[in-house]
Amino acid sequence: MARVKRAVNAQKKRRATLELASGYRGQRSRLYRKAKEQTLHSLNYAYRDRRARKGDFRQLWITRINAAARQNGVTYNRFIQGLKAAGVEVDRKILADLAVNDAAAFTALAELAKQHVTTGPSDEKKSA
Repeated sequence: MARVKRAVNAQKKRRATLELASGYRGQRSRLYRKAKEQTLHSLNYAYRDRRARKGDFRQLWITRINAAARQNGVTYNRFIQGLKAAGVEVDRKILADLAVNDAAAFTALAELAKQHVTTGPSDEKKSA
């Protein structure tokens, strides 16, 4: 059986790890063991944050929609409720973009939502 020599493969593996760690500070970019540990953590953070990014953007969109809706005299939850009742199927990403870039279109949607908002029991008590 032929003798297995690992030098080439081992160096290739170490070089790949050190290339992933290039840009890190200090020993983490120069020493293999430190670089390996840091790249494992970095890849875990990247995996976690790719999933967290979805929620972060949704939160940003909701904040923008709420601010624009309040400028038009309606709260976020009533705005969304009115749009659903009116049968408008526009997602939050598009609504946030309209709120920032096309105030007139957003105002039209806000007026439509106001017309279709159902008055709940708390609203009836206030008017009585």
